Amino acid sequence: MELPFAESYKIKMVEPIRKSTPAQREAWIREAKFNVFNLRSEHVFIDLLTDSGNGAMSDMQWSALMQGDESYAGASSYYRLKSVIEDITGFPYFLPTHQGRAAENVLFSAMVREGDIVPGNSHFDTTKGHIEFRKAQAVDCTISQAFDTTIEHPFKGNIDLMKLEQVLKSYPRDRIPFIIVTITCNSSGGQPVSMENLKGVRRLAERYGIPVILDSARFAENAWFIKLREKDYHDSDIRNIAGEMFACADAMTMSCKKDGIVNMGGFIGFRDEELYKKASVYNIMFEGYNTYGGMSGRDMNALAQGLIEGTEFDYLQTRINQVAYLGNKLRDFGVPVLVPYGGHAIFVDAKRFFPHIPVSEFVAQTLVVELYREAGVRATEIGTLLADRDPVSRENRYPELELLRLAIPRRVYTNNHMDVVAVALKNIYDRRKDIKRGLKIISEAPIMRHFTVELGMA
Repeated sequence: MELPFAESYKIKMVEPIRKSTPAQREAWIREAKFNVFNLRSEHVFIDLLTDSGNGAMSDMQWSALMQGDESYAGASSYYRLKSVIEDITGFPYFLPTHQGRAAENVLFSAMVREGDIVPGNSHFDTTKGHIEFRKAQAVDCTISQAFDTTIEHPFKGNIDLMKLEQVLKSYPRDRIPFIIVTITCNSSGGQPVSMENLKGVRRLAERYGIPVILDSARFAENAWFIKLREKDYHDSDIRNIAGEMFACADAMTMSCKKDGIVNMGGFIGFRDEELYKKASVYNIMFEGYNTYGGMSGRDMNALAQGLIEGTEFDYLQTRINQVAYLGNKLRDFGVPVLVPYGGHAIFVDAKRFFPHIPVSEFVAQTLVVELYREAGVRATEIGTLLADRDPVSRENRYPELELLRLAIPRRVYTNNHMDVVAVALKNIYDRRKDIKRGLKIISEAPIMRHFTVELGMA
């Protein structure tokens, strides 16, 4: 008999979590104005709001943390992290930042100007926010298959090369500062980008003289999917695949709170020394001196070790198998989920879940609220709230996908917790016709509203 799969780690420390009553959860979600970002963490039983910064560090990471060098300039922790980053990514220059959106802020300050056009694959919310804050425009060139949650395409994060070339043809070179490719592509369901597609983007970029930037928060998970789904890479090492991916880019940003398995941290990697120097000016202004940026020495040490662990096959197998475990449970219950499963989360198709609730009533956010009411599970919306308003017309943008994202923290929950989440969604699905109304906005911020929006019943 074949041995069953088991996690590639054992548990050394635990943190208690507590259940609540339906009456308590109803009071708490109303007090939070139906925005789960406003909930207190102790009022959440299973927290799948994000996989960012909430993973469990290993014993080796904690050990590295205790050896952090907190020197203001030239700390040994900086040089250790620099060595690991260059070994994995191939980028000879890097700037540490406190997280991914800070990396975007620094790099985009150096590269993006008013009126610019930035093509890519379903830009992440902070990416689009930083672009539009600078009065530039993000253009989505994702393949059309990404917007059908029922199609089993292996690389739904891919850029449509014909769409991309049309953008490159339509605007002057000096209005396109770069092409950005998000690996994996969170906003289209945590979907990977193939090596073939990355190389195709690179060839187009070289033809038109445009730099390529990789948004690399989940690059190791992307490498895993290339290994499994792209025939030429079945026998390749994860780090070798990652190195080949990064060879297609001129620079990268990374929120290390994902595949770096740390609570805080980010960085920018550069191939070009002049761009590094230009961005350094903004890094010193916004983050800190170039050898610590927004990070402490101990956090840089923990990140260096986390990048090593995060690119190990056994770790990735355990991580991605748990995501698939939840996806399979939900599919067995008939809950409509996006397929194939992504690397960090399961995405529930809210339009198919609640076909009778209009998108103008924020159907995905309605499901987020119902899941919290049902079991104290906190998820997040990838839909109309996150899509925000058009910066010119100020009308709501209605994306093709309305998704509830169940983002699973790394090395935190057991499959028993995944069972709770699956049954909770099954219970809601069984009574879905009884939920007749969605939500409406009471107040919102002018940009990236989903973090602080206040909602009421429609």
